[in-house]
Amino acid sequence: MDGTLLRAGDRVSARTRAALELARGAGARHIVVTGRPVPGVRGLLAALGYEGIAVCGQGAQVYDTASGRMLSALTLDRETAATALGKIEAETGALYAAVDQDGTDGHTLIEPGYRMAHPTLPARPVPHRDALWERPIAKVLVRHPELTDDELAATARSAVDGLATVTMAGPGTVELQPLGVTKATGLARAAELLGLGPADTLAFGDMPNDVPMLQWAAHGVAMANSHPELLAVADEITTSNEEDGVARVLERVYG
Repeated sequence: MDGTLLRAGDRVSARTRAALELARGAGARHIVVTGRPVPGVRGLLAALGYEGIAVCGQGAQVYDTASGRMLSALTLDRETAATALGKIEAETGALYAAVDQDGTDGHTLIEPGYRMAHPTLPARPVPHRDALWERPIAKVLVRHPELTDDELAATARSAVDGLATVTMAGPGTVELQPLGVTKATGLARAAELLGLGPADTLAFGDMPNDVPMLQWAAHGVAMANSHPELLAVADEITTSNEEDGVARVLERVYG
């Protein structure tokens, strides 16, 4: 959604709305796939009038927006998460961390010093890191005061190999999720529920966390504003999210 379907300010343009309706009228099914957890996207999806399946939390959560029901959810073991953070900090020095709690009513908890990359997403400060683990979690978010996102993601992948999946989802957004969980695994589960598969799928994205999803789909489209890792694997590059890149492709395919 961010950097792909949405413009600045979490807006969907009139042209993109019309293109989505065009695709729906032609029989296409729209599945939202986002790194945001269910509680952080539910209000936005309601405002957009979206009533389909949403894959949230980097693929860990599959949510039915029409019924408000979680169809499936995977959690990151909290002891494993704490161990993974320790391994990363052994390489990088002190990190700032946050977690997305599991469930439709979970909170985003942030330890002292962590700054949310997306200011519209609600977060609850906690007094110390141990408080991050008070409930089951979907994923961990980490930031470093000096390393770039790419540097932190690369170091984290090496440090936690075999413990968790590490991805970079956007500026200031390096995340740890359950091992093997990606947007592709979540999309595959959602598509299966609809009786669909990769051969039926056209996927859009803009960041490295979208790489598995674009590789899974029959046709992967990267936005012009995409990270170089995604541009390298895309079947097609469209215009940016601010220039209705999703709409341009849907108009061509379904028009």
